[in-house]
Amino acid sequence: MFKKILIANRGEIACRVIKTAKKMGIKTVAIYSDADKQALHVQMADEAVHIGPPPANQSYIVIENVMRAIKETGAEAVHPGYGFLSENAKFAEALEAAGVAFIGPPKGAIEKMGDKITSKKIAQEAHVSTVPGYMGLIEDAEEAVKISNEIGYPVMIKASAGGGGKGMRIAWSDDEAREGFQSSKNEAANSFGDDRIFIEKFITQPRHIEIQVLCDSHGNGIYLGERECSIQRRQQKVVEEAPSPFLDEATRKAMGEQSVALAKAVDYASAGTVEFIVDGEKNFYFLEMNTRLQVEHPVTELITGVDLVEQMIRVAYGEKLALAQKDVTLTGWAIENRLYAEDPYRGFLPSIGRLTRYRPPAETASGPLLANGKWQGDAPQGDFAVRNDTGVYEGGEISMFYDPMIAKLCTWAPTRLEAIAHMRDALDGFELEGIGHNLPFLSAVMDHEVFIKGEMTTAFIEEQYPEGFEGVTLEEAALRKIAASAAAMHRVAEIRRTRVSGRMDNHERVVGTEWVVSLQGQDFPVSIAADRDGSDVRFADGAVLRVASDWTPGDQLARLDVDGEGLVLKVGKVSGGFQIRSRGADLKVHVRTPRQAELARLMPEKVAPDTSKMLLCPMPGLIVKINVQEGEEVQDGQALCTVEAMKMENILRAERKGIVAKINAAPGDSLAVDEVIMEFE
Repeated sequence: MFKKILIANRGEIACRVIKTAKKMGIKTVAIYSDADKQALHVQMADEAVHIGPPPANQSYIVIENVMRAIKETGAEAVHPGYGFLSENAKFAEALEAAGVAFIGPPKGAIEKMGDKITSKKIAQEAHVSTVPGYMGLIEDAEEAVKISNEIGYPVMIKASAGGGGKGMRIAWSDDEAREGFQSSKNEAANSFGDDRIFIEKFITQPRHIEIQVLCDSHGNGIYLGERECSIQRRQQKVVEEAPSPFLDEATRKAMGEQSVALAKAVDYASAGTVEFIVDGEKNFYFLEMNTRLQVEHPVTELITGVDLVEQMIRVAYGEKLALAQKDVTLTGWAIENRLYAEDPYRGFLPSIGRLTRYRPPAETASGPLLANGKWQGDAPQGDFAVRNDTGVYEGGEISMFYDPMIAKLCTWAPTRLEAIAHMRDALDGFELEGIGHNLPFLSAVMDHEVFIKGEMTTAFIEEQYPEGFEGVTLEEAALRKIAASAAAMHRVAEIRRTRVSGRMDNHERVVGTEWVVSLQGQDFPVSIAADRDGSDVRFADGAVLRVASDWTPGDQLARLDVDGEGLVLKVGKVSGGFQIRSRGADLKVHVRTPRQAELARLMPEKVAPDTSKMLLCPMPGLIVKINVQEGEEVQDGQALCTVEAMKMENILRAERKGIVAKINAAPGDSLAVDEVIMEFE
């Protein structure tokens, strides 16, 4: 077996590979840019080599720099992770020339299947059903418009060398085709060093389902079930699960066998993924093959017990697969939520900054998982597992230079509904502060009726949140539980405050029993009767909720028992109450005396400043292009400028007709969130 491998990547995937390598007794080498000097993957590896400035095209995807690190450390093999150089045939060729093993497929397979245009042609020749599209290279925007009209709108404009949602746009009109072509071309060049673009028909109401394949260099190949990846934003996956709640066994078998046949047609050897669009009638259409490890691979590992990274390493070393297709069993259900540094309340735009608090839920493996990653018999009912793949730590920085993913939170359980229930608890218990993040949105999805029924499509976010995600409005039963909890917690805080002040020895005579809890626009008058084991909180209509908890003031996570049911609240302090996050809802909860509540209703509301005549930068980023001039009249929907952040180009458009009064930024400027780009009359 290899004695030392280098991981040509960063973040959570580098950490993930290092974990398996250590389990196998293999030494690891990390590479890092200036921005990643203190990164977690650097700390975890046995050695680390600096490879350049923060931008990926000056460090992580510069083949010469990576090859230098390999030579300096004597690494025998390289795992590329995903993204960066993972599907770069030139990198695989350079490794081969240097006598270094590539922990991935052969160069020829990368060239044939890693290139989206070539892979489509091969799939067609292999009689695999494919989506209608134009497979040739497209020279300019006008040709893109012509081809789009021939295919018929809507169309998907995609980078040939792309992946992870980079270099991808949906166009519904000629103007969007022109803009999408140029943005896709720019993103592809910046992210992959390859600006080739192709166009295919965009199928409405699709489900995104992919098959995990595993092949060795001895002609053996298997598939390890499927993953449902339909919940996406900006064509990038957010929630994944395995297996799919939509497929039946016959469709799964047909997709799996077709995927393995396609892999064998190009002499594939390693882990790979064949992606499909599946319509409502379970017709499936080949999209592309990702010749690398997928971001969402943990859910496959959780339902099969197979360590895919270990298998990749063993295949690269020349070993035969230890598993045959008959040995593959799918046990239970796994859900993955991608935690991103992005603000769901602002259209999922990226956020950067320091993680002032980062406390993921504890990872557990109750029963079904052993240390070697294998299943031991049938998983008993009631067992579950929590897994968190991450590449950050408390106090670390989220940089504008890389993908905004912070962690991949996974749960496993014997059934889908149990896996969802454990995911809800895990999300509620995830403490994260210092940056914008999508935890509230993920919690909302886990409680959404469409997701629970398994009826989602890739249009889930657009269909269920057409005006954007604005948080969750909780039903009264949930509000009452939070109100009762807040009242009980406030009582504890008041007792602590009177003890600290030393005003009276008998604190029970100081702390009142009548309170008004205000949240989500409602007032709940309550009275509290406390004892040593908890509090009875009585509402105005006579209903009583029993609240018990060991929460103490200052704790940012409260685990409570409300009438025999568990409740986890993320707790922050605000004047006169708490900032509480629960099940996708962010709530300001005020606990006041009846007189204070009466006076509070008379207070005028603070009015936010008027920014309606300003274009504010929605995220920290770089101004790539200004599309208008001072004095120009703009129309509703017209492109005003382009901002690049975290490897994605974002076109900002006018929300209404107006005249540009002043432009405060120019191409090349780096702006912070809410900086004024331009003003209007």
